[in-house]
Amino acid sequence: MKYDILQITAMVLVAIAGQSAVRLLVDHGDTGLLGRLGGGFPVLLTGYLAVAAAGVLLAGWSHTRAKALGRRK
Repeated sequence: MKYDILQITAMVLVAIAGQSAVRLLVDHGDTGLLGRLGGGFPVLLTGYLAVAAAGVLLAGWSHTRAKALGRRK
């Protein structure tokens, strides 16, 4: 059960960070959730892409762990 929740949480991270990265590419002034970081466009874009990549890796890992426990086919 914990891997299911972890996978769902990771996919939510991917969705939010991916959407924010695209929004930042379209409108450089719309900084979104990571706007407090400062550093401008490159830092924010790198931050959003890093969060999205971490979400993908976490979702993949949790899926693999759930599969090893027999919860996935």
